[in-house]
Amino acid sequence: MNRALDRDATGLWGEGLAAKMLAGKGYKILGTRVRLDSRDEIDIAARDGETLVFVEVKTRKSKAFGRPASFVNREKRHALSRAAVRYLKRIKYPSVNFRFDIVEVTGTQGCDDPELNHIENAFNLDRIYFVP
Repeated sequence: MNRALDRDATGLWGEGLAAKMLAGKGYKILGTRVRLDSRDEIDIAARDGETLVFVEVKTRKSKAFGRPASFVNREKRHALSRAAVRYLKRIKYPSVNFRFDIVEVTGTQGCDDPELNHIENAFNLDRIYFVP
């Protein structure tokens, strides 16, 4: 299997675990891998009560190079902010609170107990964006 396919499979596996964990916490999963255009995608869109939650899932085999959330850098936060604004525009800007969460998944497919860590309200909307 080539590295890109392996990375995609690992990402799908991690996203599946994250969605299952969030559903178990009472979140309503609205969509996974929500594609907004050729470059913007939201890993998981969910509701936590009345709050709309945009979830970035970061899956890593180990923490040897840092925690998975440390890979959600400024560029990634900017892209996620852009995607969230496009998502809100698509659903006609309802009067809703929203936030950005990160779910870290550490482990490999087939391992008995991957580690999941849910970071609520991990970052704010990039300041260049606004919601009417």
